[in-house]
Amino acid sequence: MRVGVFGGSFHPPHVGHALVAAWLRWTDQVDEVWLVPAWSHPFGKELAPFAHRLAWCRALADTVGPWVRVDPVERALGGTSYTIHTLDALAEAHPHHGFRLVVGADVLPDTPRWRAWSRIEAEYAPLIVGRAGHAAVPGVPTFPEVSSTAVRAALARGEDVSALVPRAVLAAIRASEAEGSGPS
Repeated sequence: MRVGVFGGSFHPPHVGHALVAAWLRWTDQVDEVWLVPAWSHPFGKELAPFAHRLAWCRALADTVGPWVRVDPVERALGGTSYTIHTLDALAEAHPHHGFRLVVGADVLPDTPRWRAWSRIEAEYAPLIVGRAGHAAVPGVPTFPEVSSTAVRAALARGEDVSALVPRAVLAAIRASEAEGSGPS
């Protein structure tokens, strides 16, 4: 099985994430897409509780299709989330799967700061996806500029984000807010 490992903060997941997951499957680049929310951010970004982001990812997966699943592997790993550790843990747990890292063009400038980026390139052949506002990737469509940061800001201002966040994810966010912990 060919699996695209789509990791990130998912704080919160939005239609851009859904579009990327669908494109990967519809263009037969992978058999499944696994959303892997980060336990913590290696560059110190503050995140909503893991349980909430996991629930939001599950809502997104249910919306996109049966070939999208959510893997909480980083909960078991704990500590600072390093992509190489996550990929190695998935490969060890699922030795018959072929894993490829899904990464947006927007993070490519940061990869020199990533732990073991050259090994990630060699062993987990990254699938680079284009993102509006960043350098184009030859042969890859550029996906719309939708960011979790902008979604959080709009939610904080009380704005309607229904065009940016799938309905099921928005319902999960509202449930988190009712518990006192939304995406802010």
